Amino acid sequence: MKTLFSCAILGASLCVLAPASAAEKGTAAEAVAMTQKAITYIKEHGKDKAFAEFANPANTTFHDRDLYVYVYDMKGISLAHGVNPKMVGRNLLEMRDGDGKAIVKSFIETATGPAGKGWVEYKWPNPVTKQVDLKAGYVERSGDLIVGSGIYK
Repeated sequence: MKTLFSCAILGASLCVLAPASAAEKGTAAEAVAMTQKAITYIKEHGKDKAFAEFANPANTTFHDRDLYVYVYDMKGISLAHGVNPKMVGRNLLEMRDGDGKAIVKSFIETATGPAGKGWVEYKWPNPVTKQVDLKAGYVERSGDLIVGSGIYK
């Protein structure tokens, strides 16, 4: 009986832990929603204020677990980045991941395509685990900007 009780407690604790582990990563729907909130914020408050908020880790609207916002112009210049301020102001059009994929060029191609939005897969450092993981970045065109967020797989 004691063994059965211990197994029941262990099983219950694993059920509680499983959702918490899954919650450590953002979802595709959350990345899309964050991108759309960022676009709305830019339109309502202007680029300067928006970009400052995207860079502010205390702003939980634009920083949630491994989700954050990034913004590029059509030439590939980083205008805002939620976790790496050293990228801001740099032309990253030719930046490639470890497999040689031109990340920002892919963002621009996707956002300037017929749909004006979509997903791009590439490898990128995860701000939570500090490991290079497969990432799917969701981007949308908003005027002369490419605004995005992404999920780690």
